[in-house]
This record gives sequence, structure tokens and C-alpha cells, in this order.
Amino acid sequence: MCKGTYRSHRCGPILPTTAWWRSSGNGSSEKPAGTGGGGKAVNSEAERKMQFLFALRSKGVSDTRVLTAMEKIDRGLFVKGIFAARAYEDMPLPIACGQTISQPSIVGRMTQALEVNPRDKVLEVGTGSGYQAAVLSQLARRVYTVDRHRRLVREANELFNRLGLANITAFTADGSFGLPEQAPFDRIIVTAAAEDPPGPLLAQLRTGGIMVLPVGQSDTVQTLIKATRTEDGFEYEELGPVRFVPLVEGLGQD
Repeated sequence: MCKGTYRSHRCGPILPTTAWWRSSGNGSSEKPAGTGGGGKAVNSEAERKMQFLFALRSKGVSDTRVLTAMEKIDRGLFVKGIFAARAYEDMPLPIACGQTISQPSIVGRMTQALEVNPRDKVLEVGTGSGYQAAVLSQLARRVYTVDRHRRLVREANELFNRLGLANITAFTADGSFGLPEQAPFDRIIVTAAAEDPPGPLLAQLRTGGIMVLPVGQSDTVQTLIKATRTEDGFEYEELGPVRFVPLVEGLGQD
């Protein structure tokens, strides 16, 4: 664990890996949709969901509350078009605006690392499909989520309303600056990679709060870190290699 100011090189080298989270079990890695891989067809929705939950457990998601939340929130509702049939596979999938919906095991591991309590107020930076915020809504009192793409926020809000997730509020905003009008937050999760933890987000985390985010260059493998705010500053723990889209400042054009 590191203390002080985090830099992506401070706590040791990033482990070599592929573009996606590497399984610690057999050294295999997930590939993005469209790169092949085969495997037996799963016939029923019940089987798909069962395998979905099994995959989460096999990748280290063991928190019962997180597993229950991810079982309740149907990922299939957040995946559209030609990739809908792959919604229950443990892989990232493309969504609108050049973004992706993270692979479920990453969602599970990040959510688990947040250690969300029922009374917590959570900020998510990077709404994307809305799936991560929906999972968090089952664990926290209140979820605020921001994205720079108006279309993604609009479509996510439609899903939140459809699912009756009244404790989520979504905004179109530059997430790199957080949401100061609602700060401080008990938990912050960032679903895009910055070279270093953004100062405004660290400032909006209450003492004792936790932030989970990927850190590193956008064109290479990054490191998922857990930042805990203490009375004296911040403590950082590296959770493993990942690859996310970059955290971009400003609003999108769509």
C-alpha cells in the first residue's frame, strides 16, 4: 500500500497483460467481442444467468451483496443491437458514442472494492450504459452519475426510469471535475482512465471515503487502484491491471 500522492509508477511496475482483466486462475484473458473464442452455446436465459454469476465468482467477486445486486440488475437491458446476445458473457462490449460497457467481472470487482454501505452517497464518473450505476443503486442510499455524452445520459435515464431506480440522478457534465455541488461523497467510482487520480475528485471524497479508478496512459495497460482518504491524506492500493477508455475533459458532441 502506498501513502501520499499517487503516481502510476510509484507502487511498482504494471504487470504485463492483455487489454482486458487477466484471470488469476489459469492465466487466460478476456477478449473484446468480435475476436472469436468460440465455446458451447448456452440455450436458456436461466443457464446464461447462472453461468454469468459463476463467472463473477471465478474472477474473485465474492461479496454476497454485490452478487445479489448484479443478479437483480439484468445486464441484457443495457446491451443493444448486434451484441445483445453476448450480454451475459464476461467481456466488454461496444455501446454508443465510442464507449464500452465494462466486462461484468470488472464491474463486480470495482463495486466490491468500493465497500458500499447502505447509507452511502456515491458518485460515478462515466455513466456509459448506466449498468454500473444501476448496480450501485442496489447498494447505496443515493447514486449520482455524470457523463460527457448527452446521448448516453439520456438513454441511461430512460432505463433508470423504466426500472424504477429512483435513487439515481444522472447529469451531463465534465466528470473530471466531479460534482462539487453534491460533495462530499462517501464513495467515488471512475470508469475511465486518468494518468493520475484527478485532484477535484480526491477533494470531493470525505474522510474515510473510498475511490476506485483506473490510472495510467490511455494507450497501454492501466492499474486499477483503491484510494482511501484518511485524516492525514490518502492511502493507495493497487488492485490489478485493466484497460479503460481515457477520461476526457469537456463535453461530447453527441
